[in-house]
Amino acid sequence: MALNTHFDELLEFPCVFAFKVMGVASPTLMEEVLTVIQRNVPGDYAPTVKPSSKGTYHALNVPVTVNSKEQIEAIYNELNKLESIRYIL
Repeated sequence: MALNTHFDELLEFPCVFAFKVMGVASPTLMEEVLTVIQRNVPGDYAPTVKPSSKGTYHALNVPVTVNSKEQIEAIYNELNKLESIRYIL
């Protein structure tokens, strides 16, 4: 799915872009998200995880140094395909 974003107009590359993902709390959620990010932008990442009040969901915040609009869009597209993901900001 092609995204019609304006990241190239709003950001100066390379830059740190924080991917914020909310998904169903599971032991594999962070691993799935990091696998997608690693596939597009290899590196070491230190995500933060915040559980929901009932523990049903986890919010992940992963800062990534991206080099282009295409990298951001590719990560969004791949994260969108994961079944455990509910929201991507």
